[in-house]
Amino acid sequence: MNRIILSLLLWIACSSSGLGQVIAGPMLGAVHLRDAKIWFQFSPGKQQLVYWSNQAPEIRFTQMLLPEESNGNTAIACLSDLQPGTVYTYHIAAEPERTWNFTTQPLWQWRTQAPDFRLALGSCVYINDEPQDRPGKPYGGDYGIFSSIALADPDVMLWLGDHVYFREGDWDSRAGMVRRYIHTRSTPELQTLLPACAHLAVWDDHDFGPNDGTGNFILKNEALDVFDTFWANPTTGVPSVEGGRGITTRYSYSDVDFFLLDNRYHRVAHFVKGVSPTLLGEEQINWLIQSLKESRAPFKLVAIGGQVLNPVARFENYANYAEERSRLLKLIGENNIRGVIFLSGDRHCTELSTMEITESVRVYDLTSSPLTSSPYDNTKEENTLRVPGTLAAERNFCTIDFKGGKEERRAVLSCFNAAGKLLWEHTIQAPGRP
Repeated sequence: MNRIILSLLLWIACSSSGLGQVIAGPMLGAVHLRDAKIWFQFSPGKQQLVYWSNQAPEIRFTQMLLPEESNGNTAIACLSDLQPGTVYTYHIAAEPERTWNFTTQPLWQWRTQAPDFRLALGSCVYINDEPQDRPGKPYGGDYGIFSSIALADPDVMLWLGDHVYFREGDWDSRAGMVRRYIHTRSTPELQTLLPACAHLAVWDDHDFGPNDGTGNFILKNEALDVFDTFWANPTTGVPSVEGGRGITTRYSYSDVDFFLLDNRYHRVAHFVKGVSPTLLGEEQINWLIQSLKESRAPFKLVAIGGQVLNPVARFENYANYAEERSRLLKLIGENNIRGVIFLSGDRHCTELSTMEITESVRVYDLTSSPLTSSPYDNTKEENTLRVPGTLAAERNFCTIDFKGGKEERRAVLSCFNAAGKLLWEHTIQAPGRP
């Protein structure tokens, strides 16, 4: 009763104090044991988040949020001093009748087996915008796929790049990029998925700048700032990589480690003569290999916008950067790094590739694409590393279920069409420790 009375009093106070209301979201970002981030888009006005746990009756408040018009009136609330493994309920001060929930990660280490969990993933989100789109057949569709993902009940959703599609007039300015994000993020079918699980993201060319964009893009710092405005990743950039710039970061959920890479900010095009081509850059590769070697996770998920293992040097596959790709894979083998699964997007089709680097080290590459963009059938492309039966040339999404105790930990990879129908499934057993 005290909570209800306080909420009503708060609502009365807010009604006369110029607080706005939720337009899009909330979107749950990175969730840790004692911290969480939540993204919102509001109508103009200051905001405050109200929250409480299912174990403690007292209501808590975030500091006042002051969304700026230049950021589309969006804000990220950072909740700290939370309790592990606890359900929290929250709402914004102006709308106490609309509540959402999230659960912090449990403190399982040295106590229990690692919790099972489900990861959902996908890439290439095109939301039609007729005045700005090219004439002809609409490129986007099947927006109901977001409802299918929500029904799959993931704990984490990983967006593998091209999660918006900048058009001409978007990548020319920061304001244009913000406009495109607002258009995509306000899609009605997205609203159920956004608060349903933790969301992480990497980018690719269409949410970085122009098509096939590289580190030479003149507005790449503005693009990075917009990415930070609309995503609530744990961090952005690592100190050892070009002054910490870029979207590279690391995250852990249960006993799985995520390594989110930046394949755009440091990229030097492979088709320009007289320069040394690079996709990730020496510093980012060094950081990745050291981080992978330090990881004790049975599965190490390396997220990147484009395909890594596909040996066909076509479009923007890593095979176009043969020397750097070879060096990265060689370092994984030399350091006996087991349990690596690359997660990639870009290709407008889904497939699983695998490569044996050494007798004891096998790596995988799950490419998941597209979500709502038009699909592409690459049946004739000779990806000799493709696992038979895993090609999906329609709009789809994937999940990975991490299951089993320490001695039988496994990752069950599944691919579903836009309606949620299972297309294929493949299980990867966690490798034993060296």
